[in-house]
Amino acid sequence: MTNLGRIGLVALILTLAPWSAFATSENSVEIQTYDVPAGAHPHDVAPAPDGSVWYTAQHQEALGRLDPKTGATKHIHLGAGSRPHGVIVGPDGHAWVTDGGLNAIVRVNAQSEKVGVFPLPADTGYANLNTAAFDANGILWFTGQSGVYGRVDPASGEVTVSQAERGRGPYGISATRDGRVFYASLAGSHIAEIDTATGATTLIEPPTARQGARRVWPDSRGRIWVSEWNSGQLSVFDPAAKTWRSWKLPGDRPQTYAVYVDETDAVWVSDFGANAVLRFDPVSERFEAFESPRRGARVRQLLGREGEVWAPESGADKLVVYRYGSR
Repeated sequence: MTNLGRIGLVALILTLAPWSAFATSENSVEIQTYDVPAGAHPHDVAPAPDGSVWYTAQHQEALGRLDPKTGATKHIHLGAGSRPHGVIVGPDGHAWVTDGGLNAIVRVNAQSEKVGVFPLPADTGYANLNTAAFDANGILWFTGQSGVYGRVDPASGEVTVSQAERGRGPYGISATRDGRVFYASLAGSHIAEIDTATGATTLIEPPTARQGARRVWPDSRGRIWVSEWNSGQLSVFDPAAKTWRSWKLPGDRPQTYAVYVDETDAVWVSDFGANAVLRFDPVSERFEAFESPRRGARVRQLLGREGEVWAPESGADKLVVYRYGSR
């Protein structure tokens, strides 16, 4: 029995076919698994308004597109040397990609699938681009682990890069409903808010030292949930009260990678240590765990739309969707 099984919080995932489903009666979650091309190494995923799902095929210089109705996939080549990391859907309905190999932000038109490239300024150096988010004014903000963050104005195409206050580490980034932008610094073990008017940052220190803040996601109240890679914790920061709370994930050696908050304010995280995706209820303060039947699944990011959370299993070349009802 696994560590999570001993705690008694595990819901077993059964995979019946490349895009088959199995509903778990314990928690009203239906889990469906899709194959992507072998060797794609899907890193991040983004459900689109038209029902399709974008994913970064990091090892194949491509942005992938899945049709969940048929299980069919299509790869759009982004250019020689491309190594796409993050993908989100912008307010324009198109896919926006942080591409570490091209050292550029890439836009893929959702209708024509035409690829547009927004290179970082030549004097930036290698940024190790990570993740992106749009603010309330339609400006895209992005992070680079080499120690930068920046912005792209889609209207003018202008790209601006700033040096992070503490150097290496900017990783996950997201925006609240009112457009405030926060990022996490993995190497710096802190989070920061970007002033979208000036580009300046305010650093926010979590209470656990060297926790390895990896990704961030806001809830409906504007609180910022943080996945802590080194500490194995899930934490939340309340900007209004300036307070923190933290919970250790179940199991002996949790490694909290991704975090996403759904429309019910349930908090989803991926745990490399348990090879699982977990759902956390902030009211009962209880975790539910969904272990992958595939060893080394390595879910690196989570994103969703109403009623669904999508997870790319980068180590197994799968996309998995968790469809849930009322809690």
